[in-house]
Amino acid sequence: MASHLDGPPVLSTSDNNLLEDGEQYKDIIARMSYLSDGEIYEVYEIERTVQEIREGQWRRIALQFPDDMLVDAPRVMTALDQDLRREGSGLRVKKEEQAANVLVNHISTCESQTHAVGSERRLYILADTSYGACCVDEIAAEHVYADVVVHYGRACLSPTSRLPVIHVFTNRAISMDIVEQAFKSTFPDRTEKVILMADVMYAKTVSELERRLRQHGYTCIFPTSTIHDPSSPLPNRSIPEDVQDDATCLSKYHLFHISEPPASFLLTLASRVASVHVFPSDGLPPESLTTAVQASTSSALRRRYALIISLSTVSIFGILVNTLSVKNYLDIVERVKRKIAAAGKKSYTFVMGKLNAAKLANFSEVGGWVVIGCWESSLVESKDLWRPVITPFELDLALKRNEERIWTGQWGSDFNQLLRDSEALADVGTTATENDAKDSQNTSNDTPGHDLDSEPESDPPEFDLRSGRYVSQSRPMRNLTISDDPARLGHTSDALIRRSNGALASIGGQVSPGAEFLRSQRTWKGLCSDIEIAYDSQEVSGAFVEQGRSGIARGYRIDDDGDRR
Repeated sequence: MASHLDGPPVLSTSDNNLLEDGEQYKDIIARMSYLSDGEIYEVYEIERTVQEIREGQWRRIALQFPDDMLVDAPRVMTALDQDLRREGSGLRVKKEEQAANVLVNHISTCESQTHAVGSERRLYILADTSYGACCVDEIAAEHVYADVVVHYGRACLSPTSRLPVIHVFTNRAISMDIVEQAFKSTFPDRTEKVILMADVMYAKTVSELERRLRQHGYTCIFPTSTIHDPSSPLPNRSIPEDVQDDATCLSKYHLFHISEPPASFLLTLASRVASVHVFPSDGLPPESLTTAVQASTSSALRRRYALIISLSTVSIFGILVNTLSVKNYLDIVERVKRKIAAAGKKSYTFVMGKLNAAKLANFSEVGGWVVIGCWESSLVESKDLWRPVITPFELDLALKRNEERIWTGQWGSDFNQLLRDSEALADVGTTATENDAKDSQNTSNDTPGHDLDSEPESDPPEFDLRSGRYVSQSRPMRNLTISDDPARLGHTSDALIRRSNGALASIGGQVSPGAEFLRSQRTWKGLCSDIEIAYDSQEVSGAFVEQGRSGIARGYRIDDDGDRR
């Protein structure tokens, strides 16, 4: 017999334990920041940040840190707050002294007033991001009504839609002698065209590396600088002059990259330049880095193309909105919806934060996912995912028929570039579509024996290149027949309409692949799913509703007497 609990179980501990027992937090204390005060000011660029905040006259500032920099967040906020107060106090006192010779008590009064003005600025630490750490979290910043976001660490530099941003890349140091030696070993030919690039946290090393290499006779090297343009041929980087006139000239250049780039960045670069050589900054001892490693993306590109082929016969797509901050994200969502609908397929839209297999597995009727996010985090690859996740660029290829699909090896993840390409083709495409529609209408009307009431023929089955089978319902929305029966369209009863045998499930007179999947393939369909559906002509009485348990897990209330178990 179970004994009665005299107190809360182990899972419910007192809040005082956080202060009394510190043994379990020794690991966290050991990982505390090792940077000195001077290094905090240098690495986190306190002086520049304070200057931009004062120039922008912002009062509510949100500080966004990645997980590995949260240990420095309190010290960074304290340094910013002190400098904002100190700088404002100095300017105020100087202005008062220039106006007249004031007494000491008058100066102290001004300083106290200045302190009150400086205290109007409020700094907030964003300890957890709604989406990827590389993106500016405007949603969390708006919770505190922030005027500006200071983003620390590496960033995708995607344009934001609402708030201004101050980017602090937290510049990191690296041994230039080792980098220079690795470059010489990788490119012994001093006349070869090479682009110098580095991660944003090592961006300052590019100019120093160029200076050293030119002293050793390298004449065809181009140092990149950081710009805010993910749609550039080199995302967020400047490009050579000949590439500005002709983007295909980029294929003549080799690329030397300091620090390992993200997977999406690497795929984009590898599909545009002759070769990519990466000098890793972490994980290897400096003495072992005698040469840069040539990046191989051929297997990754083949894997992405295989995913595209596997989704060519999918009838239901899920649109994953993985950002609410990147500019024009609503425009690309609408474009993806139109593309899927034009291909005769069905789409459902989901807004999700950080993706994982458990979230996506809840929607088993979805055959493939299209992620709408920043260009760096759009490449989602995991063996745990139930269905593949592709980008809008890959979706355009997946929706084409097998005879129309051409794989050029190019790859991109910036959806703003797709929007610009669509706008460029809009005028030409609109005129051609209107002419084709008129010709099609004239041809159909002139066809002998044409019957306006006849139903359109269904599309032929599509051949799945991966499974080797024909799929008959890959485009279920292509030839929709919406009922014109006013009794059906205007029917507001909760009872369902009986389907004919073999017909797809419909909602409001329109075919619904999701409802068809629920009817034919889902084994569990909700509470009371074992009771037969009652139509208008039948009468079925349901079960009585009984009051269940109430309370919390530590002590449910079982009956009216309030007994807990």
